[in-house]
Amino acid sequence: MAESTATATELPSRHLPGVPYADLPEPQGLRRYLGASVILTATALGSGELVLWPYITTQVGPGIIWLAVLGITIQYFLNMEIERYTLVTGETAVTGFSRLWLPWGVLFVAGAILPNLWPGWASSGATVFTFIFDLSDSAVPVVATIFLLSIGLAITVSPVVYQMLEKVEGLMVVLILLFVLAAIVLATKASAWSAVVTEAPGTVSELPALVTQLGAASLFGAIVFAGAGGANNLVQSNYIRDKGMGMGVRIPNVVSPITGQEVAAPSLGYMVPSTEDNERRWRQWWKIANTEQLITFWFVGALLLVSMSVLVFSTVGLNEDLDSELSFLKTEGQALGELVAPWFTTAFYVAGFLMLFSTNIGVVDYVSRLAGDSLKVTFLKDSTFWSESKIYITVVWILIVTGSAIIWTGIEPVVLLVISSAGGGFVMAFYSVLVIMINRRFLPEFARLKGWRLPVMVFVALFYIAFSVFLIYQMVTAGPASLA
Repeated sequence: MAESTATATELPSRHLPGVPYADLPEPQGLRRYLGASVILTATALGSGELVLWPYITTQVGPGIIWLAVLGITIQYFLNMEIERYTLVTGETAVTGFSRLWLPWGVLFVAGAILPNLWPGWASSGATVFTFIFDLSDSAVPVVATIFLLSIGLAITVSPVVYQMLEKVEGLMVVLILLFVLAAIVLATKASAWSAVVTEAPGTVSELPALVTQLGAASLFGAIVFAGAGGANNLVQSNYIRDKGMGMGVRIPNVVSPITGQEVAAPSLGYMVPSTEDNERRWRQWWKIANTEQLITFWFVGALLLVSMSVLVFSTVGLNEDLDSELSFLKTEGQALGELVAPWFTTAFYVAGFLMLFSTNIGVVDYVSRLAGDSLKVTFLKDSTFWSESKIYITVVWILIVTGSAIIWTGIEPVVLLVISSAGGGFVMAFYSVLVIMINRRFLPEFARLKGWRLPVMVFVALFYIAFSVFLIYQMVTAGPASLA
């Protein structure tokens, strides 16, 4: 793979150093790269798929699930534009944003860390774990702390972090899918599946009433976060890079500072020159990347969103008295036990725990990975001590120690939790616009964002901007507590 010493003129070098030209590598086929999106998928499982959309289904019926599929479809196109930049340059999308304006990197790090310092994502998994063994609520902080520490230790001693995470998260996704397939056969009703389609047209005309019933912020937020959401999607850049896709094969992986071989230099990338061979390779890479994301993220995510919602409607049905908190899962588990067999209650709780635990691992990883990459290429680029791996591990343990401490306080600041979650929507509004800018300005003509995908991305950006404007209006007119 040829590399030139000439500095590429396509990528601006005002805020970050210029990069050399290098040819795209030859792809090795789809099978080699399947699983690049599995960590992103696993991180998304513990919110919309398990709790949010199933709960909404019990309130208004399965006809509304099309909105969840719309939400994850929007994220598919957004993720592909994040991947586009990394496939061509080897840099993460956040590094591309920093080439526009240096503080963007730090702002997105804050947008990832602040919503996740409050460890609802950790205590939720521990709560479902207590359902499995019928433990009291007092066990939640103990269980959550043990799981947080185990995540930190596993990441710290893993020589190549991505490889370990892909295997662990991939195994959990497979186990969850096996449960869902069994649940479809044993516990779902044909009438519930047909209602997903037959009741959908009615929800379109009734949408204003449904918005009033569910709460505009809750419904809009559920659509936005069907899939991953927040700063999480940005880390798809890191995952395909560590998988060796496109120019990412030339960038060092994040490793353990203890057991791996660190690289002190920042992970700046390359620029692909415009040649016939590179254009041919690009078309192959783009097809592979789209197919991998379509299978691993969109299909698996949509399948779980729809299946878990159909499952709850088949067992619990419409029930406006249900609690939207995790006790709702306990009710669903008991209903499954009565419908199938007592052991299926335990199987459901185990699957729910795996979903939430996969989210726990994914959150710790994506926040730390985003921080490591962004800080190293910007404000710590000249440091010989602070490698991307050291920053990554440091943020991992900050999240774990802070999260464990907060869990033991037992405090539940609902308003702060909601505002933090809403912050993810603001983050998406910003970077959906920025990714359009860098993919239109910085990439060679053959790989640039254009054609039908451009208006699709404009719609995606307007959707997230509308969500953010609505939240601001809601908070100003009715107060922050109105979002809860």
